[in-house]
Amino acid sequence: MENSVVCLTGPREVLLAPGESQRVDVGQIRVRTRYSGISAGTELTLYRGSNPRLTKVWDNEHRLFVDRSVGPAYPVSGFGYEEVGEVVEVAPDVVLRRPGDLVWGMWGHRTEAVLAADAVTPLPPGLNPLAGVFARPGAIALTAVLAGDLHVGEWVGVFGQGVIGLLATRLAALSGARVVAVDQQPHRLSFALRYGARLTVDGRTASAAEVLRGVTDGLGADVCLELSGAYPALHEAIRATAPAGRVVAAGFYQGDAVGLALGEEFHHNRVQVVPAQVSGPSPLPYSAGRWTAARLARTFMDLVAEQAVDPLPLVSHVVDAAAAGDALALLDRGDPDALQVVLRFDP
Repeated sequence: MENSVVCLTGPREVLLAPGESQRVDVGQIRVRTRYSGISAGTELTLYRGSNPRLTKVWDNEHRLFVDRSVGPAYPVSGFGYEEVGEVVEVAPDVVLRRPGDLVWGMWGHRTEAVLAADAVTPLPPGLNPLAGVFARPGAIALTAVLAGDLHVGEWVGVFGQGVIGLLATRLAALSGARVVAVDQQPHRLSFALRYGARLTVDGRTASAAEVLRGVTDGLGADVCLELSGAYPALHEAIRATAPAGRVVAAGFYQGDAVGLALGEEFHHNRVQVVPAQVSGPSPLPYSAGRWTAARLARTFMDLVAEQAVDPLPLVSHVVDAAAAGDALALLDRGDPDALQVVLRFDP
């Protein structure tokens, strides 16, 4: 495949465009992409046109979104943050990386990228390269688990069993929590049991709040992690949580909060709702800078290398990069069998 990049030219409009050719400068490397995973959360908001960054600009100094002075920010080129590739060229001054190294990082859905040498991380020896696409999703899941401040023996509800939710289920179980996994797809709930959930709840037919209060003698969950990004699920997570308990809102919520009634259990049970976001200067503010985004991703990949977490069963589709539009449409339709969809680039 020639140098190319996946672009969005408008809502649900995908184009594989020619990529810009760059030379390798001081401190840089060239990486040829092997695999690039598609995020079924953030990337679908770009694909659908609902992401706030399409109509607003993030003012980092004032920490505010402000309206754009012009229309939506299309085209969006080279989005994506789950990449694995091979180093094919290094600047003369670079000793940290060598041609032939397999690395993971974030450089978008493109055939190749020129990056700072320290912007990528070597894949652990012997690990299937596909595992590298889970570094960032794993970091997001770990952020939610750490924000929950889980303890051994606590009951924890994990709402949303997509890729990040399933990884959070596994990490919460490793932390010693007794996990109740909630979703509306039986296929995903079966994965949750494999990943250590004690119980599962099909949200179409049962109330997660009633189940969690039932297994805790009426108390409710100590902590709930909400990873679906759906306001009704956030409301149910609040309902499921014990008085003065904690709900970690880690989903990417879109639009107005339809289905979230803050005058009910949230108000009467004084439930604490905390955000979890892996981006920014301090993903976990209370950690005094110990848990950086880089450490979160590396820790997750260490767990994969140690075989404490096996994300590979979550890869449901591997498709050629030329079919990126079809891959995004598959996720957009909500195909129940689609979990981690991966774009494959020619070696």
